[in-house]
Amino acid sequence: MTSYWKTLWIIAFGTFTLTACGNDQASSGRPENQVSYENEEAQDEEAESGVIVLSDIAAEATGIKVEIAETGRMGDQLNLPAEVRFDADRVAQVSPQIGGIVRELYATEGDTVSRGQKLALIASRELADLKSNFISASAASDLAQTTLDREERLWTDQITSEADLLAARAGASAANANLQAIKGKLQTLGLNPAQIGSGSSSANYVVTSPLAGTIVQRSVTLGEAVNSDDASAEPLFTIVDDAVVWVDIAVFKQDLSRLDEGAKVNLTSDAGDTIAQSEIAFISSVVDQSSRTATARMIVDNTDGRLRPGQFIRAKIELGEGETVIRVPLNAVQRVNSTPSIFVPTEDGFAPKPVVTGLEQDGFVSILQGLESGQSYVAEGAFTLKSQLEKDSFGADDD
Repeated sequence: MTSYWKTLWIIAFGTFTLTACGNDQASSGRPENQVSYENEEAQDEEAESGVIVLSDIAAEATGIKVEIAETGRMGDQLNLPAEVRFDADRVAQVSPQIGGIVRELYATEGDTVSRGQKLALIASRELADLKSNFISASAASDLAQTTLDREERLWTDQITSEADLLAARAGASAANANLQAIKGKLQTLGLNPAQIGSGSSSANYVVTSPLAGTIVQRSVTLGEAVNSDDASAEPLFTIVDDAVVWVDIAVFKQDLSRLDEGAKVNLTSDAGDTIAQSEIAFISSVVDQSSRTATARMIVDNTDGRLRPGQFIRAKIELGEGETVIRVPLNAVQRVNSTPSIFVPTEDGFAPKPVVTGLEQDGFVSILQGLESGQSYVAEGAFTLKSQLEKDSFGADDD
């Protein structure tokens, strides 16, 4: 008996559960898969119409930016490789003027120095000998001049002979010539007249900077022996003033006839960012036989230090004034069904519109047909819209 009532209770509970589920489905008024079916139907209609339905909020969330078509000047240009170089007139190679031992170093690589600033101190026996010889030569010259003055007075009084007078004159001349020769050597070392005439026999020679700039190389160390007679030796310091630099553009032979001195040039990084603007100052008439290029040089102000010698950049050279055209960012044009197109806003969203493109320049492309000045178009996010359109079209084809 107990088994009979247990079986009856299970059957009743199952019947109640099935009835409740059926009532829930009936109260909804549609099958469970109805929502999915309606979404697919909307996608099919979207794919067939070519319109991507998207609200303003959704468009903003996906990074879509609408702008008004504007005109700009675009013309023919050359985009060529270029290299930043030091201005040769602003580079100094500081070599030892005399041999000796480096006793002090006052500057190193990366230091900014002024004209005449001390760089190093060299203890030089050669300098000491020159100064000692100068002192001796100066005394000998004074003595020879005194002897000449005395002989001239005696000659006037007819007390001395002409031979003695001529000998005194020759001695004074020789002594003065020797003095001037030693003085000239000291002057080539950078000693001024006051230092030369001081009578000091100091062996210390101070190396100074010949220009204001930055030390880019120092090849000398403390205690090192240096020799002014070694032509193959590296300079002690290399100093450059990079406030002005050269930019050398490699121009292919076939493009030389299209360039003129004074042509406007935009210097850009590999990423396309503008670094500086200038103009061509010089075009070489010599074509390098290995590269088949000639050099077009620009002299560029670099007080902000953005250009670094040795840096490779791009030079965009304007050829002529160009013309006024409607232009849009390159990424605004997408190929839809193999046709260049832009996306324009509609009442429901966005739709592709075929266009005819022209010149590409500085990240823009000219629109010859299909877009008028003042019309709205998608400037950013066109690729996202294209991807969505292709996705919807693919889904419709599967159905």
